[in-house]
Amino acid sequence: MKLYSINAGYFKLDGGAMFGVVPKSIWNKLNPADENNMCSWALRCLLIEEEGRLILVDTGMGDKQDVKFFGHYYLHGDDTLDKSLAKHGFTKDDITDVFLTHLHFDHCGGCIVREGDQLVPAFKNATYWSNETHWKWATQPNDRERASFLKENILPIQQSSRLQFIQINERSSIVQNETQTNNAATILKSTFTKNISFIIANGHTGAMMLPVINYNGKTIVYMADLLPSVAHIPLPYVMGYDMFPLTTLYEKRIFLTEAEQNNYVLFLEHDPFNECCTLQQTEKGIRVKDVFKLGEIL
Repeated sequence: MKLYSINAGYFKLDGGAMFGVVPKSIWNKLNPADENNMCSWALRCLLIEEEGRLILVDTGMGDKQDVKFFGHYYLHGDDTLDKSLAKHGFTKDDITDVFLTHLHFDHCGGCIVREGDQLVPAFKNATYWSNETHWKWATQPNDRERASFLKENILPIQQSSRLQFIQINERSSIVQNETQTNNAATILKSTFTKNISFIIANGHTGAMMLPVINYNGKTIVYMADLLPSVAHIPLPYVMGYDMFPLTTLYEKRIFLTEAEQNNYVLFLEHDPFNECCTLQQTEKGIRVKDVFKLGEIL
């Protein structure tokens, strides 16, 4: 198995939305905002080479949207998905599988490209993987989340006949339900390949999948939006974008405890400064231990 960090660029989001109830006087020290209160965030994907398969986890936001759209999100930087793949000797046509943690535009926008008037798969030889629960959530969105699920990113995947659903093993729960005031808070683990399993989390959006990779005796977890950055490690740092913030709080508490006790490596999709980190227990709770590049552990 080989792992590659793939940077698809950077974009900006409102700092208050990204840090929820945490005051700007605190979070602005962690990721300073510009004059419009916007902070930069990474679009960091993960490429996994395993037993003849080339699996890409998430695809960034792509470049097919119009000027008005990008005026809201300020896509910037010199990195693109194509350039990052090329650095490692690959093209989009080499990808065999696209694993989508969830279908928000900044995670799946690169799945589909425009060819003339047509919207077609960017990865012509790949199978696209989601799960049935999340697919239904994304294609029948609630009003609050509708703007994050863009039909031009999602429906062409199904129309291409390249979409497959991963089965979620409901009996592999590692955490039992607690009484909650909102969405189900059980964290589930299921299997994708021999060395890749995944966790289902429901606080950010319905049935988000977090890949868990067994690599040379280490456990590497692709954090998607359960933990966007190192700055989000403290429990109250929950995004305003999360559909069920109390569920996210519960899921973070359970996961971070397991990750700290087992020395997991956390691969951070949106952190603009840090690619990976490990955790440690402190008198203030679980906090970051070390930060490093993925290549430093391979």
